[in-house]
Amino acid sequence: MLPGERVPSPTDALPSPPPDNSPVAVASQLAAVEAAIRDRSRPVADLDRLGREQQELYRLVAQHPEWEAGLVAQVPAPLRPVVDANLVAGRELALLAPAPSPTPPHWRIVAPAPARELLAHYKAAELALGVPWPYLAAIHLVETRMGRIRGTSSAGAQGPMQFLPETWAAYGAGGDINSDRDAVLAAARLLARRGAPAHMAAALFAYNPSDHYVKAVSAYAGVMAADERAYFAYHGWQVYYGDRLLPEGFVG
Repeated sequence: MLPGERVPSPTDALPSPPPDNSPVAVASQLAAVEAAIRDRSRPVADLDRLGREQQELYRLVAQHPEWEAGLVAQVPAPLRPVVDANLVAGRELALLAPAPSPTPPHWRIVAPAPARELLAHYKAAELALGVPWPYLAAIHLVETRMGRIRGTSSAGAQGPMQFLPETWAAYGAGGDINSDRDAVLAAARLLARRGAPAHMAAALFAYNPSDHYVKAVSAYAGVMAADERAYFAYHGWQVYYGDRLLPEGFVG
C-alpha cells in the first residue's frame, strides 16, 4: 500500500452514489462496496444487496472505458486485483456478446435458488469430480445469472448451465437439464473430461470455445477463490438485456 493510502474500513458507511459520476467518486464507491463485501462482521444476508450495488457500479464503469486505468489506480492497493478482475470479466463478456436486438429473447426471469443451496451443489461437484467450485459458480453466473434466466438460447442451449441437448446426452447422466444440481454436476463432468482441474483454460474452452469466455469465467472464479464472500455478492447480480433490467417475473 502506498504511504497514506487507506482501505475503507468495513464499518464505514457506504457513500451515496456519486452525483457527478466522476471516476474518482466511482472509485471511492467501488472500494467501499468491495470492502463491505469482505467485512466478516457484516451478515451474509447483506451481501445480496451489496452485490446489486456492486453490479450497478461496474455497469457504470463499462459505459466509460476511458476511466478504467485511472479508476483502478484510485482504488486502495489491496482491492485493486478484485476491481481489475471484475472489469476484465465485464470487458471480455462484452466482446463475446452480440449487439442486443431491440426485443429481449423469450426468457422468463425467476428468483434463483438460495445462495447456500447452490454453493452446496458446487462443492459437492468439486468433491466428486475435482473441479474447483468457483469455476462452476462462475459459469453459472455468466450463463444464467445463477439460474435466473429460464429459456432456450439462440443456439438451442437449455437449463441453468446452458447445455445443448447433444452435450447433455453425453454428460447429463440421465438427470434433469433444468435442475441446478444435475446441471452443475454435468458441467463438472464435462470440465473434468476436458482436463480440469490441471488444465482449466482448456476445459473452459471446451465448454465455450471463446478466449473471451475463458478469461471472463477465470476472472470471476479467481475473485471467488480468494474470498468466498464474493460469491454471495455475485448471487445478487440481476439480469440485464443491454441497458434494460429484466426483473424477476419478466416474461419475454
